Amino acid sequence: MKFDFDRNLVKFVTNFIKQTSTLVELKFISTFVELTLIMQNMKLSKSEEELMNHLWELDKAYMKDLLENYPEPKPATTTVATLLKRMTDKGFVGFKLFGRSRQYYPLIKKSDYFSKHVNGLIKNFFNDSASQFASFFTKETNLSQEELQELRDIIDSQIKKK
Repeated sequence: MKFDFDRNLVKFVTNFIKQTSTLVELKFISTFVELTLIMQNMKLSKSEEELMNHLWELDKAYMKDLLENYPEPKPATTTVATLLKRMTDKGFVGFKLFGRSRQYYPLIKKSDYFSKHVNGLIKNFFNDSASQFASFFTKETNLSQEELQELRDIIDSQIKKK
């Protein structure tokens, strides 16, 4: 099932978050935005993902914090501002105003974002088969015996939980 993405809805929700102060409301809205993004299969560009990684690392950040977090050569302030605007419009980032400054924060968890992409990779390139993906991954990467054992332990642990 394909859903049409409604940017106005994301803008409404983002504006609501900016004006909201209770943790319960923030959690509800954040969950709603996450589900909307997952349904819409929204993606970030490589530059947006890099910035989002900085934001996930910092949890909350002003523009200066994000710029400080980049390695040299740092991007221009206008570049980061443009990326933040696009990511806000897409519903990945929210912000609170403090005077004329904006404190940015992620609206989707890193694990949710990347699991969606890994699942898409499995669906599109491995016939929706996690075992085909695992087989390819273990054969085509240079994993050490220790790393392979760690994977086996993780799989064994998941089997026991089911």
